[in-house]
Amino acid sequence: MQQTFEPSILYFGTPVVLISTLNEDATYNLAPMSSAFWLGWRCMLGLAAQSKTPQNMLRNGECVLNLPSVNEVAAVNRLALTTGSDPVPEFKQRKGYRYVADKFGIAELTPVASQTVGAPRVRECPVQLEAVVVATHPLAQEDAVQRGFMLCFEVRIQRVHLDESILMRGESNRIDPDRWRPLIMSFQKFYGLGSQLHASALAKIPESLYRSPDIDRARSVER
Repeated sequence: MQQTFEPSILYFGTPVVLISTLNEDATYNLAPMSSAFWLGWRCMLGLAAQSKTPQNMLRNGECVLNLPSVNEVAAVNRLALTTGSDPVPEFKQRKGYRYVADKFGIAELTPVASQTVGAPRVRECPVQLEAVVVATHPLAQEDAVQRGFMLCFEVRIQRVHLDESILMRGESNRIDPDRWRPLIMSFQKFYGLGSQLHASALAKIPESLYRSPDIDRARSVER
């Protein structure tokens, strides 16, 4: 029986994303997050406004969304409680965060050059999405206490890099959900996906029918 409760967070389970951005001095920042969702070749990202990643994105309008698989969970966890902001924002100090300049180093991950943006990709992640910021939306503007603390970024994907191991056999541009095992965060704990539970009616729709104009736009983008 359902009853009324007041959990502090409502993170029911979403994929982990490692967002790589460029700092003011052209060094790299790398931050884990899980408040993200995709529609076509667009993505919405929810971030704390005072963190380094959104500051970098506001300044230069770009990032790379690197999606780790379950195999990269230890690397993601090494980034936990670290920030590229110096001094550490007060709200992060309360949670035990510490400043780390070399995020790739502490995570033991490898930066590689992107094709359309200055921010690097993460070599070890099976999915790497180069993106540009197209809009920014503040959250909780009606609340004087929360106003200015949260931002949603709409980004447009410009280049998709995939490890061949997660592609569907016999298909040129399809990811096989039976081979792709994204890292999932649910209520601040790490999980992976199991096998398919049930046949899906939506899966009968050809993926080509979801194709958006952003794919053709991305073909012409150069750095």
